[in-house]
Amino acid sequence: MPEAVIVSAARSPIGRAHKGSLASIRPDDLAAQMVAAALAKVPELDPTEVDDLIMGCGQPAGQSGFNIAKVVATTLGYDFMPGVTVNRYCSSSLQSTRMAMHAIRAGEGDVYISAGVESVSSFKTGNADGWPDTKNPRYDEAQARSAKLAEGGIPWTDPREEGLLPDIYLGMGHTAENVASLTGISREDQDLWGVRSQNRAEAAINAGFFEREISPVTLADGTVVTTDDGPRAGTTYEKVSQLKAIFRPDGTVTAGNACPLNDGAAALVIMSDTKAKALGLTPLARVVATAATGLSPEIMGLGPIEAVKKALGYAKMSTSDIDLYEINEAFAVQVLGSARALELDEDKINISGGAIALGHPFGMTGARITATLINNLQTQDKQFGVETMCVGGGQGMAMVIERLS
Repeated sequence: MPEAVIVSAARSPIGRAHKGSLASIRPDDLAAQMVAAALAKVPELDPTEVDDLIMGCGQPAGQSGFNIAKVVATTLGYDFMPGVTVNRYCSSSLQSTRMAMHAIRAGEGDVYISAGVESVSSFKTGNADGWPDTKNPRYDEAQARSAKLAEGGIPWTDPREEGLLPDIYLGMGHTAENVASLTGISREDQDLWGVRSQNRAEAAINAGFFEREISPVTLADGTVVTTDDGPRAGTTYEKVSQLKAIFRPDGTVTAGNACPLNDGAAALVIMSDTKAKALGLTPLARVVATAATGLSPEIMGLGPIEAVKKALGYAKMSTSDIDLYEINEAFAVQVLGSARALELDEDKINISGGAIALGHPFGMTGARITATLINNLQTQDKQFGVETMCVGGGQGMAMVIERLS
């Protein structure tokens, strides 16, 4: 059975939504630049040999609509290239990598582009360009229950114990407060993790770490964007601890311990090990195993727990075999809740900062984390890594990779 190997990775800088450096660029144009950048790193590959362009996107509507994967291929002049857009929300471009791996292992192709994009700046609330407004009325009672919890003073309990559906449409910040209520993780611990993310990202920037994975983006006016908007130099606990809770009056989730809204894109070139050898390429990493799991949407932040266990099970490995972890920092509380349940060594997690500092463009994140994890494995001269994330709607996803160069 052929193995799936990653031979190149490119990610854009991450912009702040609406007012950041990438707010003016369309998502299809942004994604096209990253796909081109990833292919440019493999000049030995003839683009006509690409079997499919698989694009992850968390909100594939509006400017991200009309099957953005095929739009991107056509924009690049690759009319011969098929494209498909997939949505597993926060892990959409990890799902695209998983699909590429499955196709390669099944012998149905040798070369795939796994990419992801999100432009929150292009969302327009209330119409086809933004958040869906097609909520099923069978969840009305669940939403009413969530509204009462949001008023504060009521600890979260499983609604199914009351014979109710969980709130599938619950906002992500409220799910984080539910996780805090369930796990008892303190505001102080969340803030300290948020500061850690910012400080580690700052150190990584100063060391030139992200320059090795970021491909510049050229805007319509000729401006070239080369750095992430999000990281805040000099962040301290004293400053972060003064921020107000956002989602509940007695809550713990703030702008200092949660990711912002963002724009960004990333792309990976994935091929069979036999194809890589035939082209004379030295792969960056091998995809060892992937897994997806589900849980209540109201505590979706704990999705990594079972996903990591399942992926490691497929890989016939344990947490002690893993050198580094990248857990998407949608919220500090979900990283801490998942890491503690898995009994992970926190010194192995997000060693160059995470999404609290860098940002989380939903469809981009899976591929971006892969690029960062490979970068960290190379920098630290380590072999095995795991990337994982919670997923809106109540899922977890994880991937085990082995560094090869």
